[in-house]
Amino acid sequence: MNSGIEWLEWVKRIQAIAQTGLAYSKDVYDLERYEELRALSIEILENYTSVSADQIKLHFGSETGYATPKVDIRGVVFQNDKILLVREKADNAWALPGGWADIGYSPSEVVVKEIEEESGYITTPKRVLAVLDKKFHNHPPEQYHVYKMFIQCEIAAGEPKGGVETLEVGFFNREEIPTLSLERNTPAQIQTMFQFLDNPQKTTIID
Repeated sequence: MNSGIEWLEWVKRIQAIAQTGLAYSKDVYDLERYEELRALSIEILENYTSVSADQIKLHFGSETGYATPKVDIRGVVFQNDKILLVREKADNAWALPGGWADIGYSPSEVVVKEIEEESGYITTPKRVLAVLDKKFHNHPPEQYHVYKMFIQCEIAAGEPKGGVETLEVGFFNREEIPTLSLERNTPAQIQTMFQFLDNPQKTTIID
């Protein structure tokens, strides 16, 4: 882990302790202490990032119950030895189609839905290629602890088209990867996906 952002990991742990304590504690004094911990985590984030306290409160306040990691699911689709990427409206950079896991949907249902919404392609999920802890990879810092799931899919139908969150759709070979949305995927992760294309017997990565 990058030692330069250890403070962010500490803030996440403080927030998780506060969230879990608020969910399960019955003692009024303990509840006050957990609220103080949550307020402290918000204050630290506000002082060390460009995010406002109101935005942080909105994110943290929406999280209730036992604190668990969020899950980001990405679709990996190859065609003619090229990988499918979509250009995000949020930052004008490229990413594997995907997004947060939705309540009520299985991972395979999420990835099929996200690929169709963001690229226009209808796909069939084939196998899980990797489950990665975001903190071990070179993503920009963020307040959530995130697991990233990469699922390989095959095109069954559809035509390329942008969606509500995407501007453009394209297939790219490994030497011509465009500017990536680092919040969503890194160059190393894209190259790792090509390793599965080269070696279909490659073992699923858990990192």
